[in-house]
Amino acid sequence: MTAFTPNVAAITLFIEDRERSKAFYARAFDADPIFEDENSVVFRLDNLVLNLLVRSSADELITPAAVAAPGSGSHFQLTMEVDDADAACAALQARGLALLNGPMNRPWGVRTAAFADPDGHVWEVGSGIPAE
Repeated sequence: MTAFTPNVAAITLFIEDRERSKAFYARAFDADPIFEDENSVVFRLDNLVLNLLVRSSADELITPAAVAAPGSGSHFQLTMEVDDADAACAALQARGLALLNGPMNRPWGVRTAAFADPDGHVWEVGSGIPAE
């Protein structure tokens, strides 16, 4: 029997405007796409790829499940571990991104902040709480 060892290799986010999302993620992560066509743009983020797929092309991937409507609220949050949450926030803000919250110390021992992409996908950066 083959063991099942989960390893997230790709995340696909359904988006409305490919060019708008491409510009946002290129700026947010200071990265160039590794692939793009008329319906998608893909970025490499360390150990996985982030596929931004135009919502109207998403049905074939998840049928019979339904693609959520735009603006229906956040359904998840993606968290990135960083060395320094404050430095990551400063870099994001220097790239023109607005934070939703933070950075703030959480009761579970992590310093976090959140931001959202143009389609409302929420990202969080988190690091250990600096020693005082």
